[in-house]
Amino acid sequence: MKLDPSTFVAGSDLLQALGKHSNELSCNGGRVLFHQGESPQGLYILEQGKATITMTSPQGKEIMSFEASSGSLLGLPGLISDEPYTLTAVAHEGARLSFVPRDEFKHMMQGDSHLALKILQVLAAEVRSARSALANR
Repeated sequence: MKLDPSTFVAGSDLLQALGKHSNELSCNGGRVLFHQGESPQGLYILEQGKATITMTSPQGKEIMSFEASSGSLLGLPGLISDEPYTLTAVAHEGARLSFVPRDEFKHMMQGDSHLALKILQVLAAEVRSARSALANR
């Protein structure tokens, strides 16, 4: 299955708004941001560089893998649904990231309807990309 990595990318206005509530993360070497099946801790923003996103079957077979690029919001579906991450994300060497903790993200979503709409647009783009990838299998 091949997802379009651009669907994870947020617009500059959304990135700017999220940046006000995020903390910078250091990334020396490949850094695992989250593992498939873990409870969501927050939203990762790939500000610069690349990250590899993978999904594996219960038997450990890789189902898909792609590179996310600058501006990508990582971990959004798990965070919105408060369900375990469905993907694993590993930042590449030299990537610049920031992180919005789960409680801060929820507070932002409840307090800013414009921001919530922008987040939902990114999430909807991910859903459309996944459906398109399934249809083209």
